[in-house]
Amino acid sequence: MSWILNPSGDVPRPPGPTEELVEDPTDPSRKVRRKAANQPFLAYKEYRQKQEQEHQAWLLRKKEREEKLSRGEPVGPEERDPTAEEEVGLLGLLKFIVYLLLIIVLAGKFFTGSFLWEYDGKWVRLKTYLPVSDELWFRIRIELDSDVLVTCRRENVQENNGRLFSESYLATFDGRDENKPVYLAIDGDVYDVSSNRRTYGPGGPYRHMAGVDAARSFATGCFATHRTHDLRGLSEEQLQSVRHWKRFFADHKTYFKVGRVLHPPIDPESPIPEPCDPSNAHAQPTEKDLKRGRKVPEPKHSEPSHNGEHAEL
Repeated sequence: MSWILNPSGDVPRPPGPTEELVEDPTDPSRKVRRKAANQPFLAYKEYRQKQEQEHQAWLLRKKEREEKLSRGEPVGPEERDPTAEEEVGLLGLLKFIVYLLLIIVLAGKFFTGSFLWEYDGKWVRLKTYLPVSDELWFRIRIELDSDVLVTCRRENVQENNGRLFSESYLATFDGRDENKPVYLAIDGDVYDVSSNRRTYGPGGPYRHMAGVDAARSFATGCFATHRTHDLRGLSEEQLQSVRHWKRFFADHKTYFKVGRVLHPPIDPESPIPEPCDPSNAHAQPTEKDLKRGRKVPEPKHSEPSHNGEHAEL
């Protein structure tokens, strides 16, 4: 707080008889002491003087080399100016980006325990960049049952939409056969949900979704009577629920699309499925329940059903 009591500052102390004075880097007509406050300026001045000396020496060597060339004498490779500032080229920029990404990744691991800062969006999923196409996929699935079973399966995927299923053929992938994957369909799209066999397989809370296109039940929440792809008579809100679940399975990190199911045409004269009893539907979980995998209790009736959303185990 001395500057408040003495705003004009202290009177400069005259140098001692043995104290060395040097030229002021900013004003050659002045002399300054080598005190700590002046050291950065003095060090920079010495650096600039050294740089100038090296540059002049390089100019002299360059002149001598040119004279030898003019006389036809052999000379070595041309020397670059040792004082020239190096420009940051493309390689330097790439190195900077790599180092920056490495620091961000390591910081994420340190602060959050995840290299990607707990980001789990579609941009870090392999299927975003390698969509299902006309190539042979080799997929390894680890299923935890009584023991750890590693099963390897090859799928020959045809066209961008994958395989074509009939309704009867799709029904064989309901999880009853342990040697087959578990498939479910929604509005014609067939997805492999084998990574969650405990949920969609026999005995699971959502076993009624496997092996069938139960698109209507995704909107109404009743699998007892609405295990059908018939979407006639649904409200816009219910149709939006079906679209929501199609995005859910399409963007899921462990489920993937394997093809489409071919349905016979719906007779427009056939009756529209009757509305189910709302009391037979599950309680609708929140988005947090869905992401955390919280289980929603099953209803006490014989046929479990859903109300728009179900929780993943």
